[in-house]
Amino acid sequence: MKKTYHGSCHCGAVRFSANLDLAPEGKRSEAPRPGVWWTTTFRCNCSSCLKTRFWKVFVTPEDFSLLSGEEALAEYRFGERMIRHVFCRHCGVHPLGSADFEIMGGPFHAVNIACLDDATDEELANAPIIYEDGRHDAWDRSPAVTAYL
Repeated sequence: MKKTYHGSCHCGAVRFSANLDLAPEGKRSEAPRPGVWWTTTFRCNCSSCLKTRFWKVFVTPEDFSLLSGEEALAEYRFGERMIRHVFCRHCGVHPLGSADFEIMGGPFHAVNIACLDDATDEELANAPIIYEDGRHDAWDRSPAVTAYL
């Protein structure tokens, strides 16, 4: 079931809210768009996500609100430069990213679950996860387990 969560960077300059569903499979609300992206969380082993430990959940623009800190966000794009990776220019934390991919139904935000201030330990432990092999641009398969150690 969707729930409104609040999140922030480490220093608190960037604050946001997002309506997310972290429930395990079988207890989730209907996905807002077609596709697996809206039914789980993701851990990726690409060079950026692995180094920043970015654990993402996708959210539509209608379910996301940047409450404060737009001026504190710095942008980083790499590779094909299609994803807007942002981080707080004060503390360096990566609270979210955004892009617009037709295959995912249009614009979206990728919220870093580690930046949610009010998600409980139980919610985080029970959230479904798909591991992506971004290092090899093989988003449809899991990488070797050792990539996350």
